[in-house]
Amino acid sequence: MVIEPKVGGRIFERTTSGDELPWGSVIAWERPTRFGYRWHITSQPDEATEVEIRFSEVATGVTCVTIEHSGFDRLGDKGPARREANLHHWERLIPAYVIACAGCGTA
Repeated sequence: MVIEPKVGGRIFERTTSGDELPWGSVIAWERPTRFGYRWHITSQPDEATEVEIRFSEVATGVTCVTIEHSGFDRLGDKGPARREANLHHWERLIPAYVIACAGCGTA
């Protein structure tokens, strides 16, 4: 997976054969506090949802990570199912992120 680190940057998967599969685009790049993107990995770009991730230090060496995934209401009848599917993905992804952070000594 590749994220171009700038507003307007692409988010895509680069396959072993070199093909690039679009997943989304960066809409906020404010290091070190905020990252946002439009997400359409399983849909067309006009059906993208938005993800905003905020990082805030709550104590020395302790960071609170807040994730907001929105835009499902614009999808009409597809919205509830897409939201539910994404919820299940987040439920798997977030514990893996916590483990990865703990492994690098910066959780």
